[in-house]
Amino acid sequence: MIKDEPNRRAEIVRAASRLFAEKGYAATTIRDIARAVDMQSGSPFYHFKTKHDMLKAVVLEGMTIITRAVGAAAAQGGTAREVFDAMLLAHLEQLLAEDGRHFAATLLHESHHLDPAALAELIEQKDAYEALWQKALRDLKRSGVIEDDSRVTRLLLMGALNWTVQWYRPNGGRTVKQIARQISGMLLKPVG
Repeated sequence: MIKDEPNRRAEIVRAASRLFAEKGYAATTIRDIARAVDMQSGSPFYHFKTKHDMLKAVVLEGMTIITRAVGAAAAQGGTAREVFDAMLLAHLEQLLAEDGRHFAATLLHESHHLDPAALAELIEQKDAYEALWQKALRDLKRSGVIEDDSRVTRLLLMGALNWTVQWYRPNGGRTVKQIARQISGMLLKPVG
């Protein structure tokens, strides 16, 4: 049975993400990726011209997925605290899912292999994503829930959230929801 082509492309992206995260971009071969999705070594080239195109897809598609999830959480509305908490949970749920961990590791450690055009595209997506968070921080400050809504606060928050992929374990004693609540409790003033 021939698998649906878009699904094969998605499989390739997921496999490339995992391999780039585990072995590094430079050490991962097209043959490794093809083997991971049970294809012949040249078959991924039906979907991607180069290994670089696979890296670009991993990083940009991963960024799109997390942006959609966090944007949807923000669009649900509510108080500034409720919106922030929903965004925090959405970010962590995307990031700590199996594919999300691989995306994050690839983004953090392998995106320097992107060519200038792809890197510019990534930066544009990242800036749009971080603008969601900057607005949430501004709303929190306006509502008196945090003291500082500066760029440094946003960068610190993003760094802390993204670092969770390094230490989180699904069976490590805390759920993603519990971690999100704990982070929120550390950052926001207690409900008065």
